[in-house]
Amino acid sequence: MAVKAFDALAPRYDELWTHSAIGRLQRAVVWRRLDPLFRPGQSILDLGCGTGEDALHFMRRGIRVRAIDASLEMARIARSRGVNATRLSIERVDRLKGSYDGAISDFGALNCVHHLDALRRPLARLIRTGGCLAICVMGRCCLWETAWYLIQAQPRKAFRRWSSRGAVSSFGLRVYYPSINQLSRAFEPEFSLARWCGTGVTIPPSYVTGVSDRLLRWLAGFEERVADWPPWRALADHRLVIFQRK
Repeated sequence: MAVKAFDALAPRYDELWTHSAIGRLQRAVVWRRLDPLFRPGQSILDLGCGTGEDALHFMRRGIRVRAIDASLEMARIARSRGVNATRLSIERVDRLKGSYDGAISDFGALNCVHHLDALRRPLARLIRTGGCLAICVMGRCCLWETAWYLIQAQPRKAFRRWSSRGAVSSFGLRVYYPSINQLSRAFEPEFSLARWCGTGVTIPPSYVTGVSDRLLRWLAGFEERVADWPPWRALADHRLVIFQRK
């Protein structure tokens, strides 16, 4: 059911998110953090590639990308853009072969995976020693989301991330919100936590409306200054968490 929903969304995904002002700003923040991790000539995995926007960014930098997505339509669109993308759920990453310099998973793809610890050994086999695993996941407490939905008088949505059991999305898919400690336990000992920061600390989530482009640019500039601060990064829409393969 959930995969079919993403298949139906795929043709409009870039219009609704990738090319929106908020989508561009949030993705640019992530790219600035990821770019120093990988060099031209290296190869990476893209887990939950969507329509291939991240893969294309790294390909333009001379990096080889192997991408997977559970949605047939998302993978098809990514392939039509020149990405080496295959329909494959993240939970079946153990079916992949090869050796890579790192892996990325952007904007909540791993929030759909319940047992993250099941990915540890397959990813450790695929990622070379010293390589990076960079994942951007939705955090358990998003200040923007809580405030926005309280203003809209929708308390259930305002606090939906706070449950340890996760929440059911509008697509009928259960979404989980792991803490940094839970992420660390899931990937240790093969991976060690290097650092993490907030993404969408001051830049609002995509469903927040009525914010001018000028204000959004100002918020994006302010985010650069506070994304690493412990009080703020824990309240972000997403957390960008970087592990290193031991």
